[in-house]
Amino acid sequence: MNKEELEKIKKKALSEHIPIIMDDTLEEIEKQIKNNPPKRILEIGTAVGYSAMCFSEFLAENGRIDTIERDEERIKEAKINIKNVGVEEKITIYEGDAVEILPTLNEKYDMVFIDAAKGKYPFFLKEALRMINKNGIIFADNILYKGYVMSDYNKHKQRTAVRNLREYIKEVSENPDLETVILEVGDGLAISKIR
Repeated sequence: MNKEELEKIKKKALSEHIPIIMDDTLEEIEKQIKNNPPKRILEIGTAVGYSAMCFSEFLAENGRIDTIERDEERIKEAKINIKNVGVEEKITIYEGDAVEILPTLNEKYDMVFIDAAKGKYPFFLKEALRMINKNGIIFADNILYKGYVMSDYNKHKQRTAVRNLREYIKEVSENPDLETVILEVGDGLAISKIR
């Protein structure tokens, strides 16, 4: 893996305000999966491919990542980035809307990383639970969404996103098959382990 290239991609994304995984979030995920490296990872929301490339380092031997992105410009950029970093044999990009693609997937995954449309998190969770292996782990990034989710925020613009993120937290907290913690790293990270 070309670390210098990865660092360049990170700097460019940050300078262009493209939302990429934050360092402390990445560290937390690494900590959670280090002792049991995933063979298959599903990522919902590729953006420019930065998190998938980072995750490729945590994979078990011959592991693979499937990642979904609908923004055509981002897909183009992600493909170039993944090639330049030298991890294209580990990462497959599904092009299109995750809401349409997820129901067509029948793989089993050890880890699912949700980082796409906030308003769709409950749907992504339902699909993740269908495909996650026993002892798998589901991460949902930006779950506290700038602090709005845990406050009495109710502005119209973000209302649906906030409501659905709250719904996601409620579902993972009340599901007897999951053991969930919510950490205040990055913009909030929900970690749900399959019991």
